[in-house]
Amino acid sequence: MKEENQIKNWRPNIYLFLFSQFFSGITSMIVQYSIIWYLTKQTESASILSIATLLGMLPAVILSPFIGPFVDRTNKKALLVIPDVIAAIFAIILSVVGFLSHDFPIWLIFISLLIRSIAQTFQMPTIQSIFPTMIPSEQLTKINGQLGMVQSANFIIAPALGAFLFSIISMPLLILFDVLGAIIAVFFIIFLVKIPEFPHIDDHVHILADAKFGLKQLYSKKGIWNITLMGTFFTLAFMPAVSMFPLMTMSYFKGSVMEAGLIEVVYSIGSLLGGAIIGFFGNWKDRIKPITWSIFIIGISMGWSAFLPPNHVGYVWFAILNVFGGISAPFFNTLLMAIIQQSYPAKNLGKILGIMNSLMSLAGPVGLIFAGPLADKIGVNNLFVIAGIGTLLCGFFVTFNKSIKEYDKNLQEELKQKTL
Repeated sequence: MKEENQIKNWRPNIYLFLFSQFFSGITSMIVQYSIIWYLTKQTESASILSIATLLGMLPAVILSPFIGPFVDRTNKKALLVIPDVIAAIFAIILSVVGFLSHDFPIWLIFISLLIRSIAQTFQMPTIQSIFPTMIPSEQLTKINGQLGMVQSANFIIAPALGAFLFSIISMPLLILFDVLGAIIAVFFIIFLVKIPEFPHIDDHVHILADAKFGLKQLYSKKGIWNITLMGTFFTLAFMPAVSMFPLMTMSYFKGSVMEAGLIEVVYSIGSLLGGAIIGFFGNWKDRIKPITWSIFIIGISMGWSAFLPPNHVGYVWFAILNVFGGISAPFFNTLLMAIIQQSYPAKNLGKILGIMNSLMSLAGPVGLIFAGPLADKIGVNNLFVIAGIGTLLCGFFVTFNKSIKEYDKNLQEELKQKTL
């Protein structure tokens, strides 16, 4: 009965949660952008940016299959709060070192990025798994779209505010914004947000057995399995170019930190528009179609960027293309997540999402290992050619794969029959 009441009053509860994620996300991203800009400005090295991005992805690849069982069995509030606290502690350490030495050792920055990534690796599957317990099933697509809007709003505000703060205050002070965000998020989660818990919270965790179960469940649905494989290849093609956005702006287009921040802003404005479309008009009868179109638009915008002239005019077109890429991005991420959440019981989502996130992230580090040296050798813009072609191939795979094309229509029909 308790869970029923929470579902009936789900709107105020979920909006408090989204509010906490907004403040936590914006402060964290201000710090994240500042660190990347600091590395870009200090080193101007594609290899350094590749390593930094690699450290941000490795925890998701290595830990996700094993985190899922803990997510399903552990107190959800603890899984949201503890990583924030740990990340805040490391932010304080990094800030203190900066104040004392007036510089940041690269190795310490790398450790900080790794810890932040580990924290996020715990939090994202937790958020994804609790959503179906906090809101009615028929509202999942819209609320996921609104979560995407919150994240996009963070991406709009954080780069602009971060670039401004980067130019007027010291890095050690800027890093402390992470601590402020953690305090706000922890307060909301502990005292204001209600999160339903499952009764098997104290069950023993069988890591290998649960990971095998998650893989088996994922493989049992052919359409989901094939789109996961597509997502793995998409990551391999897309992620190396994404990691080079600051270098593309500051090295290829000869831009400033402010202009690098502006690219992130316009991309995020596009993402906000895409999230708004999903959030308010998101009850499509076949969500695979908008997912497919989003892949093609992302591929075209990435590939076209490579052929822009290395001057201010090229930079302006780069910004315009990123608006279209930004609009398209939420359609893939948000709609696919809603499909996954409706395909499996909420109590098993942690295991399944852990495996899925790991597989989809697996190719990222592989691409990043070669991306830095390759960009230094052939030019950063040519990575965008590779990303564009690879992404378009993913779009064609979805278009001609029957199990993916028919999956959502069949799923929605099954859900409709259950409610009759």
